[in-house]
Amino acid sequence: MDMTLRWFGKQYDSVTLEQIRQIPGVSGVITTLYGTQPGEVWSPEDIRALVEEVEASGLAVKGIESVNIHDAIKVGTPDRDGYIANYIQTLENLGQQGIKMVCYNFMPVFDWTRSDLAKPREDGSTVLSYDNALVEAIDPEKMFEALDEKSNGYVLPGWEPERMARVKELFELYKDVDEEKLFENLVYFLEKIMPTCEKYGITMAIHPDDPAWPVFGLPRIVTSQTNLLRLVNAVPSSCNGVTLCTGSLGSSPANDIPAIIRSLKGHIGFAHVRNIKYIGDGKFDEAAHLSADGSLDMYAIMKAFYDVGFEGPMRPDHGRAIWGEVSIPGYGLYDRALGACYLNGLWEAIDKASKNG
Repeated sequence: MDMTLRWFGKQYDSVTLEQIRQIPGVSGVITTLYGTQPGEVWSPEDIRALVEEVEASGLAVKGIESVNIHDAIKVGTPDRDGYIANYIQTLENLGQQGIKMVCYNFMPVFDWTRSDLAKPREDGSTVLSYDNALVEAIDPEKMFEALDEKSNGYVLPGWEPERMARVKELFELYKDVDEEKLFENLVYFLEKIMPTCEKYGITMAIHPDDPAWPVFGLPRIVTSQTNLLRLVNAVPSSCNGVTLCTGSLGSSPANDIPAIIRSLKGHIGFAHVRNIKYIGDGKFDEAAHLSADGSLDMYAIMKAFYDVGFEGPMRPDHGRAIWGEVSIPGYGLYDRALGACYLNGLWEAIDKASKNG
């Protein structure tokens, strides 16, 4: 396991590389060219500049999250092959710079959904929260406005203003795309890019849908153990992998996270580890990483990663807003640093217990 932190770049992130470098046990970052648009080719010069900036801080780029996928590919419109060709060129350019993992998602319109980005807790911290009844009562075209009010002035990943300005158009684009069609389009995309991924050893690690059920009637196809196994079996390549996000999959109490991890042995390219607290049907709050603070057994989750021999990058996922920090919601320094140390502590204990028999 290789502990990392997500970093959005100095133009977008409140957290600096120098701060990340000081978190014990964190060796690198998962980053991106945040200003690029879906379908755009990432230039070798921009990728190299990003790698050099990170390396100059004493860290390493351990993966990219995300190279966003154009809607033409997800919908399967006649022009998708051109956008896939651009994606392949970006993978070529990433591979030439030694990048070995790309996290991506295949969610229509919205990358993730929450009803509140700063729900107050009794301890004075705030967390991201989801209430299905509240979400379904919102006009999808007004969803961005509702979230932007609590964005702290930062661009929300997956909710970029230029994309959200096209929400009505995007819903129209997806009107005839059901779960089976979306899955077919995902398989088509993966089959086209796998030769390039295999050439450079790049693992494409798909992120589960967040939350793990349909929202606003849009199809969701990466929500469960069954879905994930179907996908890795549909495109049998060592480069067709999964981002095992405990919070996204864990949004559904029906998902047994340790069992899912064990079922995907050899297919997990990246791990997002966070805790959530179940509040009711279709309702959850995000929590501190500590098991006792939420509903997920973080020890059992880390033990499962250890048991399957997971060696890829891991990052503490969304943190609480604590100690007055103002940041991209979920992506402050303080609580994620606490999370990284907690997860590293669990890993060390599991490793020593295993070796001492």
